[in-house]
Amino acid sequence: MKANPIVGHGTPVEAWRSCPLLAQLPRVEVDRLVPTGTRAVIVAPHPDDEVLGSGGLLQHLIALGRPVLLIAVTDGTASHPGSQRWPVDRLSNERPRESVEALRRLGADPLQLSWLRIGLPDSQVPASQARLQAFLQAHLKSDDVVFATWSEDGHCDHEAVGRASRAAAEAVGACVHELPIWTWHWARPQDPRVPWQRARKIALSPAMVARKRHAALAFVSQLEGDPTVGLAPVLSSRVLERLLQPFEVVFL
Repeated sequence: MKANPIVGHGTPVEAWRSCPLLAQLPRVEVDRLVPTGTRAVIVAPHPDDEVLGSGGLLQHLIALGRPVLLIAVTDGTASHPGSQRWPVDRLSNERPRESVEALRRLGADPLQLSWLRIGLPDSQVPASQARLQAFLQAHLKSDDVVFATWSEDGHCDHEAVGRASRAAAEAVGACVHELPIWTWHWARPQDPRVPWQRARKIALSPAMVARKRHAALAFVSQLEGDPTVGLAPVLSSRVLERLLQPFEVVFL
């Protein structure tokens, strides 16, 4: 079994801010990534990944008037194992509700954005990868542009979503791109494990970063740990700051 690389505090945001390679990544415009007449499909392993990995991308898509399909793979119920404050039943209701609020904070128009929930077991997506791929193939169109978590992102669900999304997109002839999220935790500047040659930056204005931050703060469950069972917050200040840069990265 692959070792879990998401341990400790991770690479400090200052290291990424001073990374020459990251600073020099070429930019890509969203209107070229998702041309007029196409639909963006964002596949999120857990409620909050759609904001953490693509909150800026979503804002660009909203401004461009592109139709968006958001597919939530799990309801994120495994985030607080053993917690009486955040038991599975509470999380199953709260985490999707947090996503709704976060999308509202991003300015999403219900007429522009469609949302599908699959409800696969959190932290067990690899066991359901074939089912996920079949679901995606049934809902994708050949002219869609799919955005999924990177298949080497470090979290088993993120990686399974990346693999299933690529396979489904290729099966229907759709375009697919990958988004790193936990990569910023375990990787290091100029890390050879990261496909920098495929990486492009989506620029975010200060106002867009502020709105993304406001949306991320809607995920109250992830901002709270449970010290009674030794759980730290999933979204610590370190994690958030790494994901609130003035750009987002996509692997083409």
